[in-house]
Amino acid sequence: MLFTSKDLKKLIMPLIFEQLLAVTVGLADSLMVSKVGESAISAVSLVDSINLLLNQVFAALATGGAVVAGQYLGKKKEKEACSSTEQLLVFNTLAAIVIMVIIYLGQNIILTKVFGKIDADVMDYSRRYMLIVMAATPFIAIYNSGAAILRTMGNSGVSLVVSTVMNVLNIVGNAVLIYGFHFSVEGVAIPTLVSRIVAAVLVVVILRNQKQVLHISRPFRYKPDREMIRKILYIGVPSGVENSMFQLGKILLLSFVSGFGTVQITANAVGNTVAGFQILPGMAVGLAMVTVISRCIGAGDYEQAKYYCKKLMKYTYIAMAVVNIAIMILLPLVMKIYQLSADTSKYTFRILVFHGICAIFIWPLSFTLPNVLRAANDAKYTMIIGVASMWFCRIICGILLGKYFHLMTFGIWIAMVIDWCVRSVFFIYRYKSERWREHTLV
Repeated sequence: MLFTSKDLKKLIMPLIFEQLLAVTVGLADSLMVSKVGESAISAVSLVDSINLLLNQVFAALATGGAVVAGQYLGKKKEKEACSSTEQLLVFNTLAAIVIMVIIYLGQNIILTKVFGKIDADVMDYSRRYMLIVMAATPFIAIYNSGAAILRTMGNSGVSLVVSTVMNVLNIVGNAVLIYGFHFSVEGVAIPTLVSRIVAAVLVVVILRNQKQVLHISRPFRYKPDREMIRKILYIGVPSGVENSMFQLGKILLLSFVSGFGTVQITANAVGNTVAGFQILPGMAVGLAMVTVISRCIGAGDYEQAKYYCKKLMKYTYIAMAVVNIAIMILLPLVMKIYQLSADTSKYTFRILVFHGICAIFIWPLSFTLPNVLRAANDAKYTMIIGVASMWFCRIICGILLGKYFHLMTFGIWIAMVIDWCVRSVFFIYRYKSERWREHTLV
């Protein structure tokens, strides 16, 4: 067997803590900025939806590099695996710089057209927050690439250390600037930028260690390898399109939510933050799934791939049930911590109970299972299903339920679960058909 139960636990547990740290920072940001007011919470939520979109793109490209490197490791071709590491880091960074420039140039369009009609104070906070956090874009790309490569080697513990440093810096910086120096949204933005820079530097330093199975050369002399980049993009582009379209759909719906008023925007923002905790175990196991299955595919052992898929899915369901039940019990306390108005608390509570129940039963099939297909080079299929379901189910149903059935924000969350259901049906069918075994990459 390529992975023992001990190996899997050693891989998954740091990933769970890493995801927990990432979501905790989002929670800490929203809690601390709540001191400034609900308009500030709304502004940070709006801009962070763009940040999440970018993060999804870079994470998808990183997944492409991780799959290629993992499959080379499965074939015991370490030289090619190291080459894919270098190509991923450089390509993702250059792409991030281009995207950052485009966002700065199109800032007004994003704030006025994409976000729709928002209150003047929310607009002011959004401009100030965006100006600072968007400078972190290239460093997010570097961190995502490096973390994906570390996970591919099975060094998720090292990735956890870097994530811990990054997130502790972020939280401490928030506390100092907001509570100590009484900064506004800048008190959240500046620590975000600084922490991302530190994380990017750390992963590069770690990957320059020649003793690592996957490393970047010393001295570093980058030479573009079109064939290797093509292989990375073969997985990365479909995953990136799927993830970016998925997040773009959320942004479009967010502009729709903004028309319902600040109470609905805030309920949606807090709901999204806490919902990150509700899907945390599935996210962690999904990352582990890419590492494990890509290694199996590289070794040409499809029976082990199926074995590990079943085992990891079982882990996902158990963890999702435990986490969501705990969160639902703690929801009254969460509402008090946020210091929300009565109306906002009522909407938020309703959203999170509904989301938690559905996350236990449906989310793993919709988001953890397709990582098996991606790791087996079947990323185009997941892209087609993911994008089509998002547009036809999440957006169209969200608008219908939110506006015409007068369910407002809750209608959009119902549409999201409808999207999960449709995705799950198609991904189960694809996995059972075993057509994912027909694709080769390395």
